[in-house]
Amino acid sequence: MTKPAQSIITFENVTKRYGKVIAVDNVSFSISEGEFFALLGPSGCGKTTLLRMVAGFENPDEGRILIDGKDVTDTPPNRRPVNMVFQSYAVFPHMSVRDNVAYGLTVEGVGKAERLRRAEEALALVKLDGYGERKPDQLSGGQRQRVALARALVKRPRVLLLDEPLSALDAKLREQMRFELTQLQEKVGVTFLIVTHDQDEALAMASRCAVMNRGVLQQVGAPSDLYEFPNSRFVADFIGQVNMFEGILSRDDPDRAEITCAELTTPVFLDHGVTGAAGSTLWIAIRPEKIELKGRKDGEAKPIMEDAPEGANVEPGFIRHISYLGSESVYEVDLTSGRRIKALRSNLTRWDQEDFQVDQPVWLAWHACSPAVLLS
Repeated sequence: MTKPAQSIITFENVTKRYGKVIAVDNVSFSISEGEFFALLGPSGCGKTTLLRMVAGFENPDEGRILIDGKDVTDTPPNRRPVNMVFQSYAVFPHMSVRDNVAYGLTVEGVGKAERLRRAEEALALVKLDGYGERKPDQLSGGQRQRVALARALVKRPRVLLLDEPLSALDAKLREQMRFELTQLQEKVGVTFLIVTHDQDEALAMASRCAVMNRGVLQQVGAPSDLYEFPNSRFVADFIGQVNMFEGILSRDDPDRAEITCAELTTPVFLDHGVTGAAGSTLWIAIRPEKIELKGRKDGEAKPIMEDAPEGANVEPGFIRHISYLGSESVYEVDLTSGRRIKALRSNLTRWDQEDFQVDQPVWLAWHACSPAVLLS
């Protein structure tokens, strides 16, 4: 039997106020040892405040924070088993790379030989072997970020805190650093807690994420769960792109449900029950990549989806805009109700983008398992 992972960070009913503003509102959840955990949300949602409270730079007004089962709510930053990588890197420009990395050990009074050995080990971890004598202004942005990582890891923290660590990098380098961070975290086994507002960044790196909004914890889960099974309209809308429809539950059986939406010509058919009251209002969320595009001609019968009743989950529309993104294209389609929605199609060959044209009539179709049902 697999032993359950031990919690290394626990938030218990944590609240933080700044005057009349509630930055963090009664938040409770745990982070397991060895996780790569992301705090995700828009600006001002409270994620950075949570991170700073773990680091000890802020104290909660209510509740408590535990690290390794020990209450550290009132413990000063220098006595917590954590280290932090800041958005600005905060490397010392007058020091060599090696001295930057060893700085924390110098402050702690670690002997010179041990400092140098551990600094070189940390530089090797972040693939900066041989860079020890350079100054930070001789490095690229990605290399300076690695110096900051090495300086944090050299002290062997139980938890590494990362505050928007990739935001200052260009898109290509940011993607590369995402991969390197995940590889590094797996190699050293340290718990990583990262703050980001970039959904792609969180989904690509984290084993689990906590989504915040206006200080309130909305949902905690694996990236795939947040994307495929959001628990609210906010989470569905914040994580990736989505088409949302308000509807009325017209039928609800254990193995099927139907929802009538004013902006659609036929009910949305689902291959599972919803467990809702007939006539109740709810919302349907359909991701653009789950909508199929099919050419439409005058007088042509509506296509049939193999897992839905005839006529269900198929809508007529006209393509109004096409965004070519290289690996995929996004089609903006006007429905007969006037509602515009998005469909995404992978460009599997070099000519895929020529298959559909602006103003072309199309059918939009989706499978019975594709929509997510949201009650709030």
